[in-house]
Amino acid sequence: MPSPMTSPSSDPAQQAPSAPHPAPGPQPAPRAASAAPSDLAPDRSGFAITARHGEKARAGVIRTPHGDIATPAFVPVGTKATVKAVLPQAVADLGAQAVLANAYHLYLQPGHDLVDEAGGLGAFMNWPGPTYTDSGGFQVMSLGAGFKKVLSSEFSGGEKARTASGEDDAVAEGKERLAHVDDDGVTFRSFINGDVHRFTPEISMQIQHGLGADIMFAFDELTTLMNSRPYQEQALERTRLWAIRCLAEHRRLTIERDTKPYQQLWGVIQGAQYEDLRRKASRDLGAMEVDDQVFDGFGIGGALEKENLGTIVGWVTDELPEDRPRHLLGISEVDDLFIAVAAGADTFDCVSPSRVARNSAVYTRTGRVNLTGSRYRRQFAPIDETCDCFTCTHYTAAYIHHLFRAKEILSATLCTIHNERFVVRLVDEIRASIASGDFDALREERTGAYYGEAR
Repeated sequence: MPSPMTSPSSDPAQQAPSAPHPAPGPQPAPRAASAAPSDLAPDRSGFAITARHGEKARAGVIRTPHGDIATPAFVPVGTKATVKAVLPQAVADLGAQAVLANAYHLYLQPGHDLVDEAGGLGAFMNWPGPTYTDSGGFQVMSLGAGFKKVLSSEFSGGEKARTASGEDDAVAEGKERLAHVDDDGVTFRSFINGDVHRFTPEISMQIQHGLGADIMFAFDELTTLMNSRPYQEQALERTRLWAIRCLAEHRRLTIERDTKPYQQLWGVIQGAQYEDLRRKASRDLGAMEVDDQVFDGFGIGGALEKENLGTIVGWVTDELPEDRPRHLLGISEVDDLFIAVAAGADTFDCVSPSRVARNSAVYTRTGRVNLTGSRYRRQFAPIDETCDCFTCTHYTAAYIHHLFRAKEILSATLCTIHNERFVVRLVDEIRASIASGDFDALREERTGAYYGEAR
């Protein structure tokens, strides 16, 4: 069914033809460029800054073989090669420019070799645009410690995260440790059937090359806010050494698979809440080079306290090269997006919009609400009358309230479309405001309406 909302093809960055893969044979990976988009060679990936606002906020374009990504951009998460409950075409219709899948989950099921045989992640899931894959490090460690998706909040200082085993090897209450890290990699048990597996930097690169994403992340060790300072230092050095190995293996695989489109590799910045460690990691990975191979961009990872988000991102962007993009892993809240963009982040992903949608929580211009509440039983109007998504232009809150009460699966589909569109549209507005010089005004207006006061 056609949707009246704006499609991603209305963005000029999405109208450029896909770039062909690099010529066969050994060659250095493309370095990011700070030139205008038209100056970027059509057969190489790259990044160009197109507008700036304030000290660090910027708009730009990331080029990939499967299309351009206009930044800032929100990237919906399709963990197992699907944004849960939503067709890939619907994800495109709501304006998403790219999707991010999970290397850990796709390695376990159906296997990166099968996805490779299918033509890569995009072809496998019938998604024509750019794709990201993470390295699997977060899932290996968070699922291995039994914390699943609540790792960051549980390690933000609460007693629930502490166990008799100590801070540096904590596991969730009633769980056994399923992942063990050493200097070479991580041994872990599958959460599906208990089989033992091994991830190393090289294996992570092999999996992600097989998945064929346009943008991949280096294998890193996830730490938490509860880890001791000595362990943070140890893990940071381990991640630095793993990053060198990732670059080397990425180069080897790029040469070996020279008939495939070039895949960008982004390094991951860790260091938890420590300024010196975050800055050191940023300098180390920003300058890292192995046989002419450098990181094409960077991910800012690890557990972050919300109140320190802008400060930590600012430490990192102070040190990273200006001419390469930065991805902040795991944020989608309205105030966090403005804070992160102001601090110099370019792209974002988060499972929250789709996860909370399946539990009847939806975003509106004036805050988040729960559609199972009795006030929506007779609300014969859209969830949000200011929203242009397919759900809000075709269905009432009363109908969706009924779907949740009746436990109908369609409820998850309609609310996921709405939530993903809400975040994608907001970040699109942020991008436009950087070009127009209205970023501060937009921030005040949107956060003021959403939270009841500007943030």
